[in-house]
Amino acid sequence: GLPGLSLAWGPWEQTGTGGMTGTLSDAELERLASSGVPPLAVEQGLALFDAALSTEDAALVPVRLDLPALRGQGEVPPLLRSLIRGRSRRAAVAGSATATGLRDRLAVLDRVERREVLVDLVRGQVALVLGHADATAVHPTRAFRDLGFDSLTSVELRNRLNGVTGLRLPATMVFDYPTVEVLVDFILDELLGTEVEAEVVQRGTAAVADDPIVIVGMACRYPGGVASPEDLWRLVTEGTDAVSAFPVNRGWDVENLYHPDPDHVGTSYTRSGGFLHEAGEFDPGFFG
Repeated sequence: GLPGLSLAWGPWEQTGTGGMTGTLSDAELERLASSGVPPLAVEQGLALFDAALSTEDAALVPVRLDLPALRGQGEVPPLLRSLIRGRSRRAAVAGSATATGLRDRLAVLDRVERREVLVDLVRGQVALVLGHADATAVHPTRAFRDLGFDSLTSVELRNRLNGVTGLRLPATMVFDYPTVEVLVDFILDELLGTEVEAEVVQRGTAAVADDPIVIVGMACRYPGGVASPEDLWRLVTEGTDAVSAFPVNRGWDVENLYHPDPDHVGTSYTRSGGFLHEAGEFDPGFFG
């Protein structure tokens, strides 16, 4: 057959309601440009198309990049590091100083005051990203998705918070910590960590001592040979594969249990799964 050419286009400028960016609002187009990927003019796109046809490469990415804007987004993606020089040591030191300054400011406050400061800070940045006049439009318990966040605004908020906190927050921050209050808890832990934990433990000790209900032990059984909370933690942190062959102590006819036809009655069309191999050790009498 004939050789193929795959072009992963960046956004094009469009007129009317059609095309790649035709349904985007002016604010969304402005946000796209400020993120470092402004739309291609039609003339630029056609010129890049002609240039692509003259190469022998099978896959190309015709896109317009605003390098200064991309540099201002924070950490440079590995794919673009040959085009964009990363942050200088001075900038890295400045980020560290920002985190230290905020950490010192929070350290002298009590727990309630710390949260108030960070809630105000995060709400203010959310309001700026979404174009609100002030932070009162941002409810701290409302989900970011319901506030109007998408993938672009999520990255913009992450970059703004990186700048004001000096932290390196994840790109999935808005989805992992879906409200202002939940995100504040995460940022507070990143900034103060063990100090917050120690305070919580110290304040909670007296209440626990008077509680008639206590946890004296924990147990669990999961596929992958998990027989304790420590085993479960190890499986999760190490990414262990918990899939195994059929257990041989269930009384199953293992030899005839498999059949390649998924519609075959009474059989399995796979030879493996997530199984508890010691299910017979469960003692139901202990639970009444």
